[in-house]
Amino acid sequence: MKKLSIIMVAVMVCFCLGFTFIGTGCSDNERKIRLAEVTHSIFYAPLYVALNLGYFEDADLEVELTNANGSDKGMTALLTGAADIGLLGPEAALYVADGGAKNKAICFGQLTQCDGAFIVAKNNTDNFQWSDTVGKTIIGGRAGGMPAMTLQYVIEVINNLTIGTGSNEVNLRTDIDFALTASEFEHSDAEYCTLFEPTASDLEDAGKGYVVASVGEESGKVPYTCFMATQNYLQNHEDVVIDFLKCIMKAIEYLQNATVEEMTTALKPSFTTSSDTSIVNSINSYVSINAWKSGPLMDPEDFDFMQDIIINAGIRDSKIPFNSFVDNSYATKAIQQMESQG
Repeated sequence: MKKLSIIMVAVMVCFCLGFTFIGTGCSDNERKIRLAEVTHSIFYAPLYVALNLGYFEDADLEVELTNANGSDKGMTALLTGAADIGLLGPEAALYVADGGAKNKAICFGQLTQCDGAFIVAKNNTDNFQWSDTVGKTIIGGRAGGMPAMTLQYVIEVINNLTIGTGSNEVNLRTDIDFALTASEFEHSDAEYCTLFEPTASDLEDAGKGYVVASVGEESGKVPYTCFMATQNYLQNHEDVVIDFLKCIMKAIEYLQNATVEEMTTALKPSFTTSSDTSIVNSINSYVSINAWKSGPLMDPEDFDFMQDIIINAGIRDSKIPFNSFVDNSYATKAIQQMESQG
């Protein structure tokens, strides 16, 4: 499966490089941003707060949001020019490095600082232990994706358990597309799966599963999702990128000071199919694990740890220098401008 994942990534990269880049502008409007998110989740609450409370509009930015349904597809959108900015897992940039993309993707601002997935069980467990997964099946998402790789790291390295199909091993399934995890869990004999919010709480709300643990709480700090753009886009749209980050920082500040009720009101337009109870539970879940980074600067130590997780999964066998794929200069300028404005 690990070899298959590498092959799939290679095919994706070849596909991307086969396209010509569609300019370097934001369509016809230099202040318009076509933003591809890896998935739609309350894990990315600051983005939706900025959209729904008009922060982007106040900054004269027009943000067009689309769901890429995976970092691999989001990276494809960036490299083919179908998106200007991607909210993706940084690992996608590392994979593209192996393909030799000239106009490579750069992480310019971090949003989340831990894994955003939660363990959902078929049966309610008051005191879940990771050893409970031994001899059981857990659906972890797509091979090569951060949810599956972080879960593998938690199982193997942190909890010293063995992955396999034996009675004394954890059967980790990585053959399911991320967007289909909940459906597969519901209709299969798997005892556990990993889901983001509000999907996890929606499933619990429907009586089809129980949220029993947080992968992010167990794994610790990881630069899980960040904003990325190609080198060309960043060079030609510095002011747009900085203003965009300032809006995200303003939204994070809002979340740090708002009540749960206020957050729910701000997020509801982006999650109309989820109940208020589910949204509240989702917010509380992410607040409890300190999911959102207080500022957009990425720490080299966290980036290094992310690469440990990738190497443990067998997707890469060596590390790439921090400065090759992370540029903190835009985040630094955004922070300085925010501070100067009081």
